[in-house]
Amino acid sequence: MALDFFKVQDHAARYRKYRLSSPNEVQGLIVSYLQRKKGEPFSLAVDIGCGSGQSTRGMAPYFEKVIGIDVSEAQIEEAKKVDGPDNVSYRWGFAEELEFEDGSIDLVTAGAAAHWFDMEKFMKEVERILKPKGCVALYCYEVPCLLNYDNCTEHPAQIVQDLFTILKPYETKVNKIVWDEYKQVFDAITFPDKERAEDIYIKLKKPVSWFISYLRSSVLYQTYLKNDPENAKASLEKTEQRLLNTMGVSSETVVEFGVKYFCLLASKPE
Repeated sequence: MALDFFKVQDHAARYRKYRLSSPNEVQGLIVSYLQRKKGEPFSLAVDIGCGSGQSTRGMAPYFEKVIGIDVSEAQIEEAKKVDGPDNVSYRWGFAEELEFEDGSIDLVTAGAAAHWFDMEKFMKEVERILKPKGCVALYCYEVPCLLNYDNCTEHPAQIVQDLFTILKPYETKVNKIVWDEYKQVFDAITFPDKERAEDIYIKLKKPVSWFISYLRSSVLYQTYLKNDPENAKASLEKTEQRLLNTMGVSSETVVEFGVKYFCLLASKPE
């Protein structure tokens, strides 16, 4: 099962190092929505599928307390290794079995995780634990794209797409939920007051080596690696070399990436 990769310690460590943090633009969007729908005080937020805590720590400035929940003990251990605000804590648990009192939570959020949930069971729990007018925010992002390299002999986006073509046999319905920008997830949100925030673009600067490690940390690639290690390693090495050659850079050259986020927002009725 693809989800089992998150339970392996070395994959959890790789995930903590190379996956994307929750950007200020998304955090601000979520908090603004919560302010508009419920208003302060913001006592408790719960981050489901928190992984190594990138998204959990991003919510710390806005709440008295933030709790990250993940089904992987290895991910929780990685999250605890990172120095963070005193109001953030982590615990093991399931998205579909949340151990919180009824009507006790201001915000339930999940960053790049909702595609793994049983949405019917998850929403029943969300409805139970949220305060009246409390909110749920589910967001994700597309694969980062290289910027300012449009005039290369090979377009970087095509090189990356070629790798994903090789990975296609390992796609699951979970991957397709992300490719479809959470359309199925949006339909599964049972609160009538809900909306989509699309085309949230951010830019970040990272070395090319980070991007290769980001691709390596994906569940699709890790599945390929488990099934066909020799060809998996060769495919990623080829992808890296093609990118470096066409861009005329080294693996440690810092370049600019663009990332597209999308976010689903909903508010519990009074």
